[in-house]
Amino acid sequence: MQVKLIDYAHEPLEKLYAAFRTCYSSESPIEIWQKIKSEKITHEKIRAFIGERLKTGHASPLEQVVFWFGISGVSRSLSHQFVRHRIGISFEQQSQRYVKFKENQLAFVLPQSWERAGLDDDFRKLLARTSELYEKALKAGIPAEDARFVLPNAAPTNFHVMVNFAEMLHICDLRLCVRAQWEIRRMVAMMRAEIKRVLPEIAVYLQPKCGENRMGYCDESLEDWRKCPLGRVRPHKSSLFELYERYGSQKAEALSEAEFKAVEEKELL
Repeated sequence: MQVKLIDYAHEPLEKLYAAFRTCYSSESPIEIWQKIKSEKITHEKIRAFIGERLKTGHASPLEQVVFWFGISGVSRSLSHQFVRHRIGISFEQQSQRYVKFKENQLAFVLPQSWERAGLDDDFRKLLARTSELYEKALKAGIPAEDARFVLPNAAPTNFHVMVNFAEMLHICDLRLCVRAQWEIRRMVAMMRAEIKRVLPEIAVYLQPKCGENRMGYCDESLEDWRKCPLGRVRPHKSSLFELYERYGSQKAEALSEAEFKAVEEKELL
């Protein structure tokens, strides 16, 4: 697996500052950028302001910071999960229709669990047979788009990805959780490391959802939380409800239609 940050939005911190500032200032975006370019707004002030805004959950300005990644050597099993992320992300993926794989180029991703189970030889033999059949199909004149039907989820693929920071946060929320499948977890961890290398100021927010800069607690099942290596340093949601039940002003109950009506009709004071 290889993950490389190809490029990212020019002046990302300044773009974030201007986007956030536009929402909370009487100044126009042009006036804000004039201050940035003239350095009337210092880099230290920009970083401090962004840090405070990121704590609020105001996410739309984060869409204006964009990253481009080159990713190779991941499995089709991973790709089926990855492309489920749709908002704020764009994919170009290596085609099995137009790319004809030669037998000596037809590699496979082998999970370590097969080796631990002592079945890795069986795995390799099956995939060697698959490679032979795929090559035989091509030589017989079967189009690559039909020959690919024998290729398994273990077949490798490549991506060119464009993703904004808001979606990158969401991806890390889900895919850095230990419940995520190992391969996509490793890929997203490598994407995070690439961003951290160039933009450590905002990379600190790229965490699993239980991170202190995200939700701060685990919302998975209690059984999964007990198995998690982060469980000793992150509370489970059930413990937070228990504290509320013990020390809160009233018992937490399911919302009734009366509560929904109150939300609907509530006027700002």
